[in-house]
Amino acid sequence: MESMTPDVLVVTGRVTRAVVPALCAELESLLYDADGAVRVPDDDGVDCDVGGVVQVDLALVEAVARLGLVARRAGGKRLRLRDAPPELLALLDLLGLSGVLDVGYGTGRGGYGPGPGRGA
Repeated sequence: MESMTPDVLVVTGRVTRAVVPALCAELESLLYDADGAVRVPDDDGVDCDVGGVVQVDLALVEAVARLGLVARRAGGKRLRLRDAPPELLALLDLLGLSGVLDVGYGTGRGGYGPGPGRGA
């Protein structure tokens, strides 16, 4: 049975540039049905759990940014990060990408909250 809302995209291990296209394809499969229609057109976001990543670097930032673009193309959805490591939140903020994504969403290492430099 097909669920009414997309599942969470879970990103674990070390993210390299080589795996980014596969992550984007996986997110697209969660967002679109077999006919190419957005599964839940009225939902404003999709969750991406990054709590299992083992290295925070620019390859991970690139992956998150590209996943955010995939989500935006699916009817303007936002990519909400779950369990984001503080280092990732800081990098996204430093690079000016924190406003594009909902960072600091969920529980775990990143916890709840607006993230570094974004106020309360």
